[in-house]
Amino acid sequence: MPGTEPAGERMRAAAALALLAVATLLSMSVWFSASFVVPQLREMWHLTGGESSLLTIAVQLGFVVGALALAATGLADAVPGRRLMSAGALGAAAVNLLLLWAPGFAAALALRALTGACLAAVYPSAVKEVSSWFREGRGTALGVMIGALTLGSAAPQLVKASGGLGWQAVIVATSVLTTAGALVVLLVRGAGPYPFPRSAFSLRAALRAVRSRPVVLANIGYAGHMWELYAMWAWIGTFLAGLDGFAGTPDGERHAALAAFACIGVGAAGCLVGGRISDRFGRAQAALVSLALSGGAAVVLAFVRQVPLPVVLLVSAFWGFWVIADSAQFSAMVTENADPRYVGSAVSLQLAIGYVTTAATLYLVPVLAEHASWTTALLVLALGPLVGVAALVRYLRTRTATD
Repeated sequence: MPGTEPAGERMRAAAALALLAVATLLSMSVWFSASFVVPQLREMWHLTGGESSLLTIAVQLGFVVGALALAATGLADAVPGRRLMSAGALGAAAVNLLLLWAPGFAAALALRALTGACLAAVYPSAVKEVSSWFREGRGTALGVMIGALTLGSAAPQLVKASGGLGWQAVIVATSVLTTAGALVVLLVRGAGPYPFPRSAFSLRAALRAVRSRPVVLANIGYAGHMWELYAMWAWIGTFLAGLDGFAGTPDGERHAALAAFACIGVGAAGCLVGGRISDRFGRAQAALVSLALSGGAAVVLAFVRQVPLPVVLLVSAFWGFWVIADSAQFSAMVTENADPRYVGSAVSLQLAIGYVTTAATLYLVPVLAEHASWTTALLVLALGPLVGVAALVRYLRTRTATD
């Protein structure tokens, strides 16, 4: 990531980015721990399909509550991001470990929500910390961090393909990884050269900061992006497993899981490409291209289920590449347009908006696929990118009018 800074500063920034990316990947691993073990918990606790989905949705909603609490109390702007990340990761690891003693579904649901609430201290803080190290190349830097997170999102499919592990081993392992993430982030020495000012919290000032037109439009675009993203990650494996060529064949489920891992994991490269496009042509332009291509891929998939399997897999991988490529750019747009004193709160509020949106489609997609068709479910997912594109067009017009 070339820049005008001295070579020593660029090396420090690169080292900080590497540590923050690794810390985020490790810390967020407990987010997906229930995804590894839902089939075993479902059998052990006799869960319905709806209850199984709620174990995933609970993390999203817990994250929303945690993000709003951090914004409302001002902790997101008053406490150094590295400390928040470490504390949040340690809390998430402890709560996740308590699943080993959960007596049933209700307790597990509460623990998953608490896990999400703790992780709200990790992800927004990581975005803010990375942004403090980069002015030039910020889009690419955030893309690296979110690319690492994307690889973690693909991991459950890889474990499923390998035959899985005992659920207790998975819970312990993810708690250990998250604890390691809490320690890794403490290796980042000092603040970045472009720190955001710390200030006493003012709810009125923070709300004013996020009500600015560019931030509002960026948040609408982000909600459209999130409408599609987590539902794609959660259900692409189920979609692929039902295709001719996988369904009813020996090891079909395992092969479908491997294909899903590839379709999600390729998004890590998409994050890097999206970041480079944004640094060269602009944040909104890069996000607009990504939304148009990912939404278009969802529409194409809605109508090509009967074509040869390699074609469907190619379109699915294309979807996975672009569905996450814009994520970092919405965060960058907020860090560059919100009042610098309240960037932490602004990012937390943006993520809260996005993750509450994911709860809707995580629930809707399997319902629509079962009671209508996958064509209907995929077309509904494409509505999010459509809304996002409209918001970004307005954003670009607003920026042009003020320049």
